[in-house]
Amino acid sequence: MNELPACPQCHGTYTYPDGDSLVCPECGFEWRPDADTTDAQASPAIFDANGNSLQDGDTVTVIKDLKVKGSSLVVKVGTKVKNIRLVEGDHNIDCKITGVGAMKLKSQFVKKT
Repeated sequence: MNELPACPQCHGTYTYPDGDSLVCPECGFEWRPDADTTDAQASPAIFDANGNSLQDGDTVTVIKDLKVKGSSLVVKVGTKVKNIRLVEGDHNIDCKITGVGAMKLKSQFVKKT
């Protein structure tokens, strides 16, 4: 059996062919196996409030009380957020916070631990 390469974005191993492309079901990334994806998918670095570079899977701490939009919940200063995922956009951290649930954060309001 011919083994397919891991996803270049999330390194998931469950890739599958779709026409002349490969698809990762874990992150939804599609790429052509004959194309060089390292330069095309190079995303700008994301930094925390102290200027430390953040990566997927890091643990961060919230440095400011953050109101949760659409509810009366507040994410308090010092809340640790484990296993973050970096995404593009204004709110560039995707995470799950205990007691609050899934939400997006801005990197300027967290520090790497």
